[in-house]
Amino acid sequence: MYEFLKGHGTENDFVLLPDHDGAVHGELSAVRVRALCDRRAGIGGDGVLRVIRTSVVAPEMSGQAEWFMDYRNSDGSLSEMCGNGVRVFARHLVESGLADADAAVPVATRAGLKLVTTNDDGTFTADLGQPKLLGLSEVEAAGRRWTARHVDMGNPHAVAFVDDLAEAGPLLDAPTHDETVYPDGVNVEFLVRRGDRHIAMRVHERGSGETRSCGTGACAAMVAAADADGARPAEDDVTYRVDVPGGTLHVTWTTDDRVLLRGPAVIVATGTTGL
Repeated sequence: MYEFLKGHGTENDFVLLPDHDGAVHGELSAVRVRALCDRRAGIGGDGVLRVIRTSVVAPEMSGQAEWFMDYRNSDGSLSEMCGNGVRVFARHLVESGLADADAAVPVATRAGLKLVTTNDDGTFTADLGQPKLLGLSEVEAAGRRWTARHVDMGNPHAVAFVDDLAEAGPLLDAPTHDETVYPDGVNVEFLVRRGDRHIAMRVHERGSGETRSCGTGACAAMVAAADADGARPAEDDVTYRVDVPGGTLHVTWTTDDRVLLRGPAVIVATGTTGL
């Protein structure tokens, strides 16, 4: 038996595994991750966040952050980053006394160092760094094809503008994409405009399927929309509201070319499991 926590950010949900020195899970297997994320036979989640010291898994980053977010998709595959997950991860660190709520919490990830700040209203803001606006590609779902903008937020995204979010269909399968552009797979966002600096999206996450929210996906969608709207930050930061099926996020693109993701982070349960 070992400890777990269950948390979510705008209903993008995770199993957290405290494994500070790597002694509990060793090389966390894909089989165990799939068992934990199983919504019928397991705890259920879009992924697993292992809470482990950076010195154990990424010693080259240990001078930057004590804690490393070892994120796995629900199918057991590794992922570089998770924007909702890193907020939930930081909340756990703060509530467990492993980090200071009055300072930015540094979190090491496979996509580099991320800083997470606790806000006065109980939400958390994650600095996800510099976005990379790349070229165009095509994605296909429900028998329809769209041109998509390639945005790198530390992990790959293909953002497609649609007239209605229902056009993407049930998203039971991964949208077809150009494997030469995305050789390791891609997160696909379907995006509609709701108003001035207000968008909504659905997402199919690489390794997890359609999820209720995707933090890095919300950032990628905002960057693609702001660029298309001619609203890239110049003299002032630019903020968009991003509605997802699980709630609302706010994404700010700063004048120094960083993307800040603000939203809730909730721990809903703790317990022990033998999975």
